[in-house]
Amino acid sequence: MTDDRSPRLLWTDEGAPRSGRFGDVYFSREDGLAETRAVFLAGCGLPQAWAGRDRFTVAELGFGTGLNIAALLDLWRRERPPGGKLHVFSVEAFPLSRDEAARALAAWPELADAAGELLAAWPAPTRGFHRLDLPRFDCTLDLAVGEVDWALGQWTGPADAWFLDGFAPSTNPAMWSDEVLDRIAALSAPDARVATFTVAGAVRRGLAGRGFVGDKRPGHGRKRERLEARRPGAAPAPARPSVAIVGAGIAGAAVARAFGALGVAPVVLEAERPGAGASGFPASLVTPRLDVGDGGIAALFAQALERAADLYRSVPDAVVAAGVLQLEQAPRDAARHARVAAQGVWPAEAMAVLDAEACAARVGEPVQGGGLLMRQALAVRGEPVLAAWLAEAGEVRAAVAGVERTVDGWRLRDAAGRSLVEADIVVLAAGWGLAELAPDLPLAPVAGQADWVDGVVAAPTAWGGYAVPTGSGLLFGATHARGVTDPQPTMAASEANLETLATRLPGLAGRVREAGGRRARTAVRATTPDRLPLAGRLDTGLFMLGGLGSRGFCAAPLLAEHVAALALAAPSPLPRELARRVDPARFAGGL
Repeated sequence: MTDDRSPRLLWTDEGAPRSGRFGDVYFSREDGLAETRAVFLAGCGLPQAWAGRDRFTVAELGFGTGLNIAALLDLWRRERPPGGKLHVFSVEAFPLSRDEAARALAAWPELADAAGELLAAWPAPTRGFHRLDLPRFDCTLDLAVGEVDWALGQWTGPADAWFLDGFAPSTNPAMWSDEVLDRIAALSAPDARVATFTVAGAVRRGLAGRGFVGDKRPGHGRKRERLEARRPGAAPAPARPSVAIVGAGIAGAAVARAFGALGVAPVVLEAERPGAGASGFPASLVTPRLDVGDGGIAALFAQALERAADLYRSVPDAVVAAGVLQLEQAPRDAARHARVAAQGVWPAEAMAVLDAEACAARVGEPVQGGGLLMRQALAVRGEPVLAAWLAEAGEVRAAVAGVERTVDGWRLRDAAGRSLVEADIVVLAAGWGLAELAPDLPLAPVAGQADWVDGVVAAPTAWGGYAVPTGSGLLFGATHARGVTDPQPTMAASEANLETLATRLPGLAGRVREAGGRRARTAVRATTPDRLPLAGRLDTGLFMLGGLGSRGFCAAPLLAEHVAALALAAPSPLPRELARRVDPARFAGGL
């Protein structure tokens, strides 16, 4: 981590962490945990404030050592409402390393379980949003690494409680600015609580001027007073809408998982079996779209890759191999790969430029030119992923031919006009099938055939084609037939795929020929004019996830969480600027 993101951490003689950047301590030397419990947990009326709530969201300004969140997790596990889901959004401009946080949190053995869960998920200190799962606590944490005004401007909220724990206003005024207070007010739910250690007049007046009613309370330790405030209004009533998802490929399965994580069990409609479309090959690459000219695209796919890798690793037998080598296709690629590796959106060492010798060692035979090793990228098996993510969803085996509005929601019907399902919320995630259900969207088909063989082992590699280990053999390909919507496997396409393999990895191609017993499969992918996905709202209660092209296994998990969050008015993992890049509204039309 470069110094401009470093907290310049110091340790006092008592072993307490102190920020050299702001000249202030992270927590009370008397008893930081007692202070957290008194100032922030009790100050926000917890646990009473979340009683009877299906979901509760806490926002924090100043993640620091993670002490507040570890204490919150400990309380949530002991006092949470039955079936409740906790969401935390926290902001940190100068993140500590995992080891630094572990040293700080070790002072409180009673938090060891919660701290351990938090430390196990500790993210890289790259700028942007990082979604962390804390499954044993039924909690999701979105950590925004960046300046507070930027982070709040990118978050969708709303928060039910705020921990305002930046360093003191006198040393860190940016954390307490009028702009920040404006954003707190805009991102607060009715009846939201605010707690902070400071009673500075500017903070008290700022909150009061934005509709919060508060007062000073007795402080903790050496601090005489603290501040509690509350936004008048009725807390949102619990809502569990009915949800129907069209499609059971990686997009539909990811959407089903995302709704399930928010406590809503959807129904999934699929004409055939899960993975009948482009998600049904024996294995797939999880690789990002690389872009050195558009920082937004780079950031979107960096965040998507991080999220996808975390989720796939939690599915037994899903990950076949880690690290994908992107070989150079043209002389200019060497410079391009170097620029990609230098982008700040990737964690340290996530992208490594390799020379020809290093590439040869990885693939097991000589290659022309170097390549880019994407260490976070994966080869995964789709079948266990789809099975795991669809396990809790209801299933309707039917072909959806149309979607129409009803008085209360939406109706899905078959080709004969018969009603299949009615639901409050519908998500269209049917791959190329979206072209029929949402004909005004600018989707184009790209058909492709891939081949595979058992008994051949290779490292995951991509160029114009690809070689993907399946766990029992090798998948390679693929053909690209634009405009084709009903492809059939052919021997000519199989030979073309083998020739594509032979042009870059002739030794591997030879082993494939010797193995024999090749099999082939075709599918149609849906693409968009700008090659970015479509993820968002089409109409009130109607949403979509599609246009994923060849990046479905990379993009779907994160974008599905974004869609589910929009549908349920929950916090999205996507910064607003990235959500706009994938919003279907960027194209004219719709349904």
